[in-house]
Amino acid sequence: MIFYQLFEKNTSTYTYLLGDPDTREAVLIDPVNETMDRDLKLIDELDLKLKFVLETHVHADHITSSGEIRKKTGALIGLSSVYSTSCPDLQLDEKSEIQFGKYIIHVLHTPGHTAGCLTYQLEDMLFTGDALLVRGCGRTDFQGGSSEVLYDSVRNKIFSHANTIMVYPAHDYFGHTHTTLGEEKKFNPRLNLRIEKNEFVAIMANLNLSLPLKIQESVPANLKCGVGSLL
Repeated sequence: MIFYQLFEKNTSTYTYLLGDPDTREAVLIDPVNETMDRDLKLIDELDLKLKFVLETHVHADHITSSGEIRKKTGALIGLSSVYSTSCPDLQLDEKSEIQFGKYIIHVLHTPGHTAGCLTYQLEDMLFTGDALLVRGCGRTDFQGGSSEVLYDSVRNKIFSHANTIMVYPAHDYFGHTHTTLGEEKKFNPRLNLRIEKNEFVAIMANLNLSLPLKIQESVPANLKCGVGSLL
C-alpha cells in the first residue's frame, strides 16, 4: 500500500495519504488548507486518482482543504452524519465502509473530543483523529465534547483492537509520529488501563486550556468543508 504521513507545522496536524499501487485510487485524511498545494502535487507525482477525502471530525484549530480539493479532483468528502451540514458527499456512521482499490476502510464512531469524531480502520492501522493521541487525547470542553463519552469510545471501541495495531493521530506536539494500542494501554497518562473513568474525568476537568486561536473561523468554515476559506 502507498502510505504517506504529512505534517502541517503551524497546528501540528497530520494528513494521511493512502493509495492502492495497482488501481492508483487514493484517500486523503484530514487535509489542511495551508498544505493543499503540497498534497495535490504529491498525488499528481504519484499518479494517483484521489477518490475520497475523509475528515475525522470538524476541526477547531485549522481550516480543511477538503472542499477545494473536491473542486480540483472530483474526490468525494466523508464526514460524520452527526454534523448538520450538507457539504460532505458521504454522511458516515458506525460501520460505514470506504473502498479504494482492493482496500476497505472501516468507520468507527468515537465521540468525546467532539460529538462527531470518527476513527478510520485500515487493516492494522487506526487513524484516530483527536480521540487518541500519542500518550494523550483530545480535549473535551467544546463542540459537544464529553469526558465520559471519550473514555467509553477509547476503552470500548479503540482499545478493543489488538495491542499490535498501529495508531496514527491527527496531531502530535512532541515529535511523535505514531504509537501502538499496546503502548497506549500501558503508558497513556490519561487513558491507560489503570485509569478509572472518574479519574479521567477529573484529569480532563483540570486541564485549563485556552481555546484554539482559530476556533471562531475554523468551525464554521469546516462545516462548509472549507470552501471559500483559503488564505
